[in-house]
Amino acid sequence: MWRYRNPVDVKFGAGVFDTLGKVLAGRAYCLVTYDDANGGGVFADLTRRVVAMAGAPAVMVRNIGPNPDFIGLAQSCRTYASAAQPVEAIVALGGGSVMDAAKVLAAADGDFDRVRRHLQTGAGGEELACTPIIAIPTTAGTGSEVTSWATVWDTEAMKKYSLARETLYPETALVDPLLTVGLPRAVTISTGLDALSHALESIWNVNANPVSSNLAETAAREVLEALPLLADDLASEALRTRLARASLFAGLAFSNTRTALAHALSYHLTLHHGVPHGIACSFSLPMVMRAVAGCDPACDAALKRIFGSDLAAGAAQLEAFLKRLGISPSATDHGIAARDWQALVDDALAGDRGRNFIGRRETLLAEMAA
Repeated sequence: MWRYRNPVDVKFGAGVFDTLGKVLAGRAYCLVTYDDANGGGVFADLTRRVVAMAGAPAVMVRNIGPNPDFIGLAQSCRTYASAAQPVEAIVALGGGSVMDAAKVLAAADGDFDRVRRHLQTGAGGEELACTPIIAIPTTAGTGSEVTSWATVWDTEAMKKYSLARETLYPETALVDPLLTVGLPRAVTISTGLDALSHALESIWNVNANPVSSNLAETAAREVLEALPLLADDLASEALRTRLARASLFAGLAFSNTRTALAHALSYHLTLHHGVPHGIACSFSLPMVMRAVAGCDPACDAALKRIFGSDLAAGAAQLEAFLKRLGISPSATDHGIAARDWQALVDDALAGDRGRNFIGRRETLLAEMAA
């Protein structure tokens, strides 16, 4: 038996951003986006377009950094609470960090302490709000526009939390590939690799089902083929469209499975070494693939449809793909000392994401020792 569910109304295509006014339908809204320091002039221009389509927002939240944390989100909630009128919808315009922040705002309704208590204790979920979200991604990677959770960081305690509530699925996702044109090469690669990790991790996952796996296979093949081409031709709207669609499909896949070991390993690198999320969760994919090969017939079949019949050669192909993009598949090159690898793997396997993984611990340890 299996089940697939995703309630988000997805609208995809060049120019779909211009339907925002119709989607909002006159509701008072909070606009969550980047300020000029984090987004450059691009987001000032996009904000003007939003206002032209939908009127002035009731409030704007723009203090969004790369990894939303307790300190910044508390300030975001105070800003949200200052709205000139009650907020009826939240427009999240940006990358994964903006959409994560929007989900926190939707749950907090101006009171971050409610969310903090829930994250730290697991209690009080019934007290959380559920303001509708319209998610408009400006990167191709996170898939957050079709998931029901947000990553939240407590940088003071050096901890990562996941705010996961069925009520936090966005109401609508407007996926316009044209909004990703102009992204720098480094961001394009990092976010594209995040999408690849979402796709592969939803395949080697205890929660995989036929729908999620088919979506993931399509996404993985697209990223493997199109991302290197896009890295060399950043202005290509056709390649931007392929990556945006791949990211969306990967998001639809892991919205049902969640991620697995590669993401679990990534959190230490982001917290302690400042490695960008897309790099932190993708560098280990070849070694993780070797650890999963032969463990599950359905997983093997899916991977063979992506990489060919020889999965060992497929893992080598994946290593070469990363190296072509300038990403080392070696853990030591990302700040992990060989002596710490076993403890890091064991900690990752013991966590929620690690328990989704179907591969072999011994192979992972042997990979580092080789």
